[in-house]
Amino acid sequence: MSGKLRSTAVIVSAGVGLFAGHALYSGNAKFYSEVAMPALQTVLSPEASHNFAIAAAKYGIYPRINATTPQNLRITTLGYNFDNPVGLAAGFDKHCEAIHGLLGFGFGFIEVGAVTPEPQPGNDKPRVFRLAEDRAIINRYGFNSVGHDAAYANFKEWFDENGPDSSRGKVGINLGKNKHKQDAVDDYVKGVEVFGPVADFLVINVSSPNTPGLRQLQGQQELKLILDRVVDAREKLEQKPPILVKISPDLSEKDCIDIAAVVGSKQSGVDGLIVSNSTVTRPEYLQSESRGETGGLSGAPLRDMSTRMIQQMYRLTAGRMCIIGVGGVFTGQDALDKIKAGASLIQLYTALAYNGPPVIQTIKTELAQLLEKEGFESVSDAIGVDVRGRSPEEHQKSHKES
Repeated sequence: MSGKLRSTAVIVSAGVGLFAGHALYSGNAKFYSEVAMPALQTVLSPEASHNFAIAAAKYGIYPRINATTPQNLRITTLGYNFDNPVGLAAGFDKHCEAIHGLLGFGFGFIEVGAVTPEPQPGNDKPRVFRLAEDRAIINRYGFNSVGHDAAYANFKEWFDENGPDSSRGKVGINLGKNKHKQDAVDDYVKGVEVFGPVADFLVINVSSPNTPGLRQLQGQQELKLILDRVVDAREKLEQKPPILVKISPDLSEKDCIDIAAVVGSKQSGVDGLIVSNSTVTRPEYLQSESRGETGGLSGAPLRDMSTRMIQQMYRLTAGRMCIIGVGGVFTGQDALDKIKAGASLIQLYTALAYNGPPVIQTIKTELAQLLEKEGFESVSDAIGVDVRGRSPEEHQKSHKES
């Protein structure tokens, strides 16, 4: 009898193993969000999980989801054709080491970094905290970076194999400043000079809450000084990648007006905004024991705050700039809400940490269905409609298709 039990146990275990293996490889969204990711989070700390995910992407250990991207997700902005508007936010692949794998997840584009000129360790550990009950993360990494030289070597290795291919996903880099440096302008200029020849776009990060004094650089005079020098450095390059500025969700209305005045002027040379970084505020409804940790809060609690700021910056820039919307994107509806608020592209991060790589395809599928349901022929048709309103023709088309 015991022999039969052992045989049965072996068969059942093998069956479970095969099912789990198939679910992981094929990208079963429910299995990832309800089984695989919670199991990983049980045995690994948040930072260890992060490092594991980067290693998995780097070495090709991720699900293969063979799905055709719907035509209505294609969009042209920043001078590029994007297969879809769903991107990966900065902070995930800080050292530019898993670009090929991350693009394989199905993103239309990714943003790597932040990278600082000189290597720096960042803040003391622990510095990342899960707020599972709130579908959120608090981090205070503090721009931990391998520095320009090492990050460039990683980026260049990928670029040499894939650079000229116009059909690939686009890759931008987030530029930061070293913690001990007083001259922030010089650090950003160095970033442009090093990565400008290989990156599809450059992001000036003046909004991380984890580097002392950084957010003060969002002031009108400080920001103009940085951008004047950064744009001047970009114009000296043979390739002139678009420049975007990443801003905080915690800005006052006056701050937003000042930033719009700087980046929106014809002389600025800035091509877009990323709205927004993580927040230092803590909504009263947070449930997790880690809610009091210092650092930037990302995920579901940031969703509405960032969407409102997208709407505000779209209005202040009269819809003339590309806005990348980021903050609390877990579903296709979340993505569409940001697009209708004024975003041309969207990014996610925390959703990937909780739901795994299949969430990307889920968001794309849901977004395509929602665009069709609401009568939009493309992403471009939906950009900013909550600010500018629909034309009579759009209203009529939506009514016919509803």
